[in-house]
Amino acid sequence: MSNFRPAIITIIILFGTVFGVVSCNDNTSKYPVAENIPEKRDSVPQEVKVREAIIEKDFLYDKYTLEDTYPYKDTVRIFQWEKIKKMLVLVDSIQESPSSYGILQNRKNKNGEAPLVDVFKRNSYKNVTDTFGIERYEGIPLFAITDSVTPMRYALDGSLVKVEIDTTSLIKSSTIYFDGNWNIPRKYIRFLPDTVAFRKVMLVDRTNQNIATFEKVEEKWLVRSMNPATTGLHKPPHMQETPLGIFVIQEKKEKMIYLEDNSTATGGFAPYANRFCNGGYIHGVPVNVPRKTMIEYSPTLGTTPRSHMCVRNATSHSKFIFDWAPVGESLVIVIE
Repeated sequence: MSNFRPAIITIIILFGTVFGVVSCNDNTSKYPVAENIPEKRDSVPQEVKVREAIIEKDFLYDKYTLEDTYPYKDTVRIFQWEKIKKMLVLVDSIQESPSSYGILQNRKNKNGEAPLVDVFKRNSYKNVTDTFGIERYEGIPLFAITDSVTPMRYALDGSLVKVEIDTTSLIKSSTIYFDGNWNIPRKYIRFLPDTVAFRKVMLVDRTNQNIATFEKVEEKWLVRSMNPATTGLHKPPHMQETPLGIFVIQEKKEKMIYLEDNSTATGGFAPYANRFCNGGYIHGVPVNVPRKTMIEYSPTLGTTPRSHMCVRNATSHSKFIFDWAPVGESLVIVIE
């Protein structure tokens, strides 16, 4: 833990590019599998105009604060400022002109099971996915502009999209995390108010197991916290990695109740939970039954992935996010 003096980091960004593969679980699909399909990786190939990304450290939460670089076992971990800056430039660039936005939603297939894509596979969880690794369960179908019968691929619940043309049943939209224009059935989109502005961002780093929060104030992105975090572990059949992407905070729960693996019995609760994708939350240290009182910190934070898709934080840091980041206006960006 250390304290920082305010610092300004300025960079000129020419292009923004990120990569990601995502995975969730579905134990209900019973479709044949297409064998030996290579898993593709998403990217953001579109160019971003030259601009400045000005970052200044001005903490609102200063517990467990990490340095820009810090030791971990026999290595060094970092905050990946170049990737972070590219993401913040992307957030700025999509808001340069007035736009309408939506959140893709299909938690527990509430808005209907997505139609089957033409080419699909089964992942290590034995669940149906598209060739990009995104599962059908809780997925949102993306149709090519010229095809309204069979979706080309799926998108993740919680993903941010820009609404281009609002028609009666299919909404022409562009995805933000990976490039593309799609027709998306209206029932899968929660439309955001035209006045929404994304000025609060939580940046989660799966490689370095840390999280930083940012707030746009005038022309600067202010760093509000820099903390250890623990992301999801890829371990079938119950534990999933935290998905990569750009998501919107969808709901909050002071206590998110979870079940024991492969059981209907209550396993405990996670405090100050902020849901951003499928069953993925940013939350505090889990409290397993029979304990009832909250736990402030765990020595496993910032070490290795061990969560069920979620992003664990110190409980007071999750409360900070819970109080600070409003639903429908705050972004969670997960990088590798």
